[in-house]
Amino acid sequence: MMMRKLGVGVLGVGEMGKRHAENVRRLVPEARLIAVADVAAQRARQVANELEIEHSYGNLEEMVQRKDIDAVLIATPDKFHTQAIRIAAAAGKDILCEKPLATNLEDAQEALLEVSRAGVRLQVGFMRRYDPAYSAAMKRVEAGEIGTPVIFKSVGRDKNEPPMAAYQSNVNGMLFYGNSIHDFDLARWLMQDEISEVHAYTTTAIRPEVAKYGDVVASVVNLKYAHGAIGNVESYVQAVYAYDTRTEIVGSKGSIFVGSLKKTPVTFLTTHGSNEILMDHYLGRFADAYVAEVQDFVRAMLTDQSPLVTGEDGLRALEIAVAAENSHLHGRPYKVPHTS
Repeated sequence: MMMRKLGVGVLGVGEMGKRHAENVRRLVPEARLIAVADVAAQRARQVANELEIEHSYGNLEEMVQRKDIDAVLIATPDKFHTQAIRIAAAAGKDILCEKPLATNLEDAQEALLEVSRAGVRLQVGFMRRYDPAYSAAMKRVEAGEIGTPVIFKSVGRDKNEPPMAAYQSNVNGMLFYGNSIHDFDLARWLMQDEISEVHAYTTTAIRPEVAKYGDVVASVVNLKYAHGAIGNVESYVQAVYAYDTRTEIVGSKGSIFVGSLKKTPVTFLTTHGSNEILMDHYLGRFADAYVAEVQDFVRAMLTDQSPLVTGEDGLRALEIAVAAENSHLHGRPYKVPHTS
């Protein structure tokens, strides 16, 4: 007897969505890639041809009419996530949505309400939880090996500066929503506590034209936790030397590092290279995590279980991002709004 496979449709087949589609097609045996959709219909057709699947669409509404699609994977630009969740939920499809859940709390709450009304399940794409190193770190935290977590520190630096067109298009959220939100999720998850207050410091000094589009080049966000811990998240969009992500959880009995910790006292990194082999892109650094994330989602859907990373997790991380943006705009610490 053949095991039932989960029929999946992928919405948005740009860089991220195409990788998801490739993973579903080739690396998730419990799933079947039925179709892809994109507002650029020609791009959708091209990806469908490359992946040797029959169906492609120019919009989600058409794709979700298919009875053989059980779940939709959403990888559109940030500001279209809520609308796509509503459409997929109304069609009775389970959903794996890339982060962020939305770019404001009202849209996020509406999306979760629609999911609840439709009786479907929603997973948010915080794939770092599936990264082998972060997963191992969490197991040690849960086992009490570092005692009570006291300090959280996380660094997220993209290698190449985004093209100005990415800012001009206004379809993605600012730095806090597109970059820092991964670290905000880790900050809750690894510390096993909620963040109560943030204070954001930002700069556009090396690229002042970004400011006119309401964004920043780099930020440092200080965190206060509900039970007394503190933390810090640094984000930077043009590190030039590598794609660089590192996290540390400091506890009462020890510390856990995720990322590189070299014995050499000084490492010099420039655009001309390094004596180390460095990652240059998030799709390389977290390749295994993206596969594991979809595999886990598919298994949860097939066994009628709740996803590991829920819509509520997406909402909690978004609340932190919203507070960070408010702190950036008003130049003072900001309470994290805990919504229902």
